[in-house]
Amino acid sequence: MLYWIEGDYMELAISIKNLTKKFGHFTAVDNISFDIPKGKIFGFLGPNGSGKSTTIRMICGVITPTSGGGTVLGYDLKKDSEKIKHNIGYMSQRFSLYEDLTVEENLDFYGSIYLLEKDELEERKKELIEMAGLKGKEKSLAGTLSGGWKQRLALGCSLIHRPKLLVLDEPTAGVDPVSRREFWHLVNELVKEGITALVTTHYMDEASICDIIGFIYNSKLITIDTPEGLYKTHAMDNLEDIFIKYVKELSNKDVVSSFKDIKASRNGVE
Repeated sequence: MLYWIEGDYMELAISIKNLTKKFGHFTAVDNISFDIPKGKIFGFLGPNGSGKSTTIRMICGVITPTSGGGTVLGYDLKKDSEKIKHNIGYMSQRFSLYEDLTVEENLDFYGSIYLLEKDELEERKKELIEMAGLKGKEKSLAGTLSGGWKQRLALGCSLIHRPKLLVLDEPTAGVDPVSRREFWHLVNELVKEGITALVTTHYMDEASICDIIGFIYNSKLITIDTPEGLYKTHAMDNLEDIFIKYVKELSNKDVVSSFKDIKASRNGVE
């Protein structure tokens, strides 16, 4: 499937049409649609409980939509869930690897899950250890690594089978600023090589480097645009202010506009 963007046709990595998921009488995702071209970073934003995780689980082929559908890497969401799982890499906000295994043993384990042949696995391990800067730490237990190094190992394990789509669910939560920058440098290099990335994050500086931003609230997709398009539409120069503006408008909730306002209030400045 092709998609017209930036004056050219681009092949789609994800194409979602009227996707809905209900749990009993509760609608977790309500009739959302979007298209993401290959080789782009898609930032999927929204408050906790807005429907992000349920949408991602459907995109990853883990749960079946109630209605609607779409394709991921050309595979049908409903019919080809196993093929989708085999062609995506997933990294969650929680360190989900085995802390009592070494760096190398974790890579071996994930390689075995994807049935990599011995020679291919050895070659892939070398590539990923080099890419993630883990050389010299191969025999270190995962549980002894710092947060930043655990993050690099988790990324390496998610890439062991050469996925075409990388799903990053709040991958830098609780990680220091230096490690966050280094992690995003790695992701950017992967996208240059043609991988598509779907990212959820609460860090708006991270969201600003995404090619496309989707904002979901109360199970509905409110908007989808480039960061530059959002800046222009809202006459604002950062995504955090735009995020807060949406929450205010959609919830009728009075949210403090900025941290400067919080400090001014503490100091008695109106």
